[in-house]
Parts: sequence; structure tokens; C-alpha cells
Amino acid sequence: VDKEAPGLRPGDFIVSEGSKEDLHEIAEKTGVDFKALQSEVVAGTPEVKKPRIGIYQRYYGGNMDEGWTRLVLEMFSFPYASLMDAEIKKGNLRARYDVIILPDDSPGMIMGEIPERYRRFISAVPPEYRSGIGQEGVDALKDFVEKGGILITLGQASGFAIDKFSLRVRNVVADLPSREFFCPGSTVKVRFDNTHSLAYGMPAEGLILFNSNQAFEIQPGQNNEMYETVVRYRERDLLQSGWLIGEKHLSGKPAAIRVEVGKGEVILFGFRPQHRAQTHGTFKLFFNALLR
Repeated sequence: VDKEAPGLRPGDFIVSEGSKEDLHEIAEKTGVDFKALQSEVVAGTPEVKKPRIGIYQRYYGGNMDEGWTRLVLEMFSFPYASLMDAEIKKGNLRARYDVIILPDDSPGMIMGEIPERYRRFISAVPPEYRSGIGQEGVDALKDFVEKGGILITLGQASGFAIDKFSLRVRNVVADLPSREFFCPGSTVKVRFDNTHSLAYGMPAEGLILFNSNQAFEIQPGQNNEMYETVVRYRERDLLQSGWLIGEKHLSGKPAAIRVEVGKGEVILFGFRPQHRAQTHGTFKLFFNALLR
């Protein structure tokens, strides 16, 4: 819907009854697959709305994953705005955004803590472009989520959310030597909880691309019901293609987790479901996260 109508708002989706021929025609034109439900839609099924999306774009050095993520959004007609450090620090993000994406990036680079190995290049960068979000930005993102916003973190950026939001989650493959764990760009087998809205439309089992990414463990504690595992690595025989040393470190571990924080949520993707705009098999996970 692109304009106001009785009972509808711009961005709402309408699904009406139609013949198989109608659905085939729509599928051919749009590339959308239609699958019959096994049962009627249950009460409480979320309404799909057009989200206001912001994607973090840091100044220093650029971020390849941020560019690939923008490409995916553009390919599939998701309107978005690029969020720079200054706007994040300014706060009041909930007034302007429903979803904020942190592309794959190290926590230090997001914060503005440039690693020693890169500092020799910094003299060529104007001072106004050397910033990160700093503690002001962390506080603004916390406020955004607590007031009902959705924060999506991809790959390494999940480590930022885990640390700064004090989530009871740890990356079980962090700092393991390569002789003990090594998975530099392989397809591995996982299980999807396709009864969860973040995995709607996914099969019960499938593949994800693991490219030196993260695997999680939820630490026991109070309010564990606020932590939901959406994607989990299989227990054994994980490797489909590529290299994998140390399968035991991934076995049965969560690969994607939803965490309730205040009125909002943090969605941790330990892998990159939109990796280089190529992993079409896991795009649905990313899109479901946007359309909450």
C-alpha cells in the first residue's frame, strides 16, 4: 500500500485470495515464492510494516561489509539511511528509526579505537573523519533499543553488542589458535527454528557460510527467557564444503540469537546472512529481522 486507505497505512502488505494462476504470475514477476501454511495463522502473528532502517557507516578506512549490505538492501528495494557517528551520538534515534544495522566490524573500530597496525595511516585522514561512536554512541544505541528499537549485528559486530549491552552471551571460538579451530570460508550445516518469526520461510535444516565468524553460548542467569536461539549448528558432520578444523567448538552452539532488551531487541548474527550479496539461501533471515 503506497497511500492511506481504510484500515491500512503506507507500507502495509495485503495478501488476498486468488487463483493459482494469479500467484504464479506474481511469483514470476517478483521472484517471491509462495508456500501453503500447514495450519491457519495463529492470533498474535505480527503485522508486516515498512521499517525505517538505518545502517551504520563509519568514516575511517571504510567497511566492505557495509557496502555489501547496502547493495542487498537496494537490490530488494528496502529504503534505508546511512547513519554516521555524529547522528548516532546526537541520540533520540527511536524518533527516526525502527531498525539499526551494524555491519560486520570489530568493536574497536565501531568505538573509534583504531588498532596500532592502522595508526600509521591516520595522519592522512582529516581529524573530523577519525571518530567512532564512543560512549555517547553506545548510550544512544542502548536508549534506542530500550525504547523499542531493533539492533541487528552482523558477524564481528555482535561482539560489540555483547560487550556494550552486557549480554550473557560469549563467542566460544574467540581467541582459539588456528591449529585448534579454523574455518576460513566454508559452508556448514545448521538447524533453523522455523517456528520463530526470524526464521519464517526457512527449512528445518540448511547451510550457512562461516567465514571466520562467531559461535555463541548463552550463559545461565536470571531472565534467560529473554534469550532465544534461532539458528544452531548441527551436532556433528557440520562441514558441507571447505575447511573446518575443530568441529567440536561449533557443535550444537547457537549461530543466531534474539535478545529482548527493554521494549526492543538485539539480534545477533554470528555469521553474515547477507555475505557479499551472494548467500541468497540465508537472505530471509536478514529480511525477517528487518520486518519485525
